Amino acid sequence: MIAWPAGAEPGGADIHVCDEIVADVAPERVWAWLVRAARWSELYDNCKALRFVSQPGPDLALGTEFTWRTFGVRVATRIDELVPGRALAWSGRGLGGHGYHAWLLEPRDGGVYIRTEETQRGWMPRWSRWWLRGALGRSHRRWLGGLVAAARQGVPDDITVLTR
Repeated sequence: MIAWPAGAEPGGADIHVCDEIVADVAPERVWAWLVRAARWSELYDNCKALRFVSQPGPDLALGTEFTWRTFGVRVATRIDELVPGRALAWSGRGLGGHGYHAWLLEPRDGGVYIRTEETQRGWMPRWSRWWLRGALGRSHRRWLGGLVAAARQGVPDDITVLTR
């Protein structure tokens, strides 16, 4: 269950997208890639120019602040929830909007259930929602696929180049 902060809940959001997958891969491997933000661009083609602000990285921790470009927008991001192996969530602010993005992992027999959910509010998401809602859904599905593919190869410390 996502612990939505006040003002970030799906109800009333200009944009709300949710995607999930069940994969036959160890949850620990998925988690290792999910918190290794320094390598997100290898998993997710919509992650550009990620820079840590509050710590050197490469992994995320509670309170980590970083900037990155996604959908062509520079977003200032802060990790608001981190439950090792289970939950990761961040808030972000960019051109004309702010959002909240959460990930949940749940071990399943021989694999893992992964859920990613995001809300956005502001004039930019409101103005572009006819396009952005679908684009976010497609983008999140690619990120889920990239995350699972990477986890099937191992953990980031063991892999220097991902093969796709």
